Amino acid sequence: MYDVVILTDHRYVNPKKTDWYTDQVLLEDQLLQTALENKGLKVIKKDWADPEFDWTNTKHAIFRTTWDYFERFNEFFSWLEKTKHQTTFINSADIIRWNIDKHYLQDLHNNNINIAPTLFIEKGDKITLKQLFDKTNWTEAVIKPAVSGAARHTYRITPDNCLNHEKIFEELISEEGMLFQEFLNDITINGEISLIMIGGKYTHAVKKIAKKGDFRVQDDHGGTVEKYETTFEEIKFAEECIENCPFSPIYARVDIVYDNNNQPSLSELELIEPELWFRNNPNSAEMLANEIEKLFF
Repeated sequence: MYDVVILTDHRYVNPKKTDWYTDQVLLEDQLLQTALENKGLKVIKKDWADPEFDWTNTKHAIFRTTWDYFERFNEFFSWLEKTKHQTTFINSADIIRWNIDKHYLQDLHNNNINIAPTLFIEKGDKITLKQLFDKTNWTEAVIKPAVSGAARHTYRITPDNCLNHEKIFEELISEEGMLFQEFLNDITINGEISLIMIGGKYTHAVKKIAKKGDFRVQDDHGGTVEKYETTFEEIKFAEECIENCPFSPIYARVDIVYDNNNQPSLSELELIEPELWFRNNPNSAEMLANEIEKLFF
């Protein structure tokens, strides 16, 4: 019987070859595993989709580097629904269900959390990008799926070039919900700020910057990351995001982009498997281990 399984994907279980990116992933998982083992907990790392593992043999399972589920949503959902009856997830299955669909941004906006101006387009809606631009009068926008990751089908568009994206947009909304958001200019100037929150408390932050000519800050698309010193206002905003969440996540990452009125806005509240950059602040792994230890008493 294990106390905690650290959930990863098949690429990060004893890889035969590594590169700088994989080495960072392995380091992040190891920092948490060491911190948990120092608490006297029995810990193992497993691929979430491992067909051989008996999930009743662990008390808790924590999502960390399960970064292939973006391409395996149906399989992941089925596994989640089955396995939540066999072990206790960190963060919980209810949190994951809520957070995996970007409609959660509407819930937080309803609780007075500032987000980018957003229209939610539901599956099967009959509307064009031109109609959306006519409706909003925005000069630039981003479209993205409501359930997505790693900037999948995320496009920056204008009234002038939106005709080039009408076909893909029509195909997407026939299959899934989409977000139509006003483009926030600061993403290409100052990037996106990510604040790591453990037990609702701020620990450290990074800034993610898109490569020249792009707006996607993910390293999958050439983005870079640097350490960042937050302001009091940014920490307060991140705390408000957590406080207005309908759940109490043990860990969270609050992604902030300044809006076109130069106010902090919530880009994403990452509660499933966010990179938490323990390597920038190893004490944050200790803090997470402390929060997990409390679950046993």
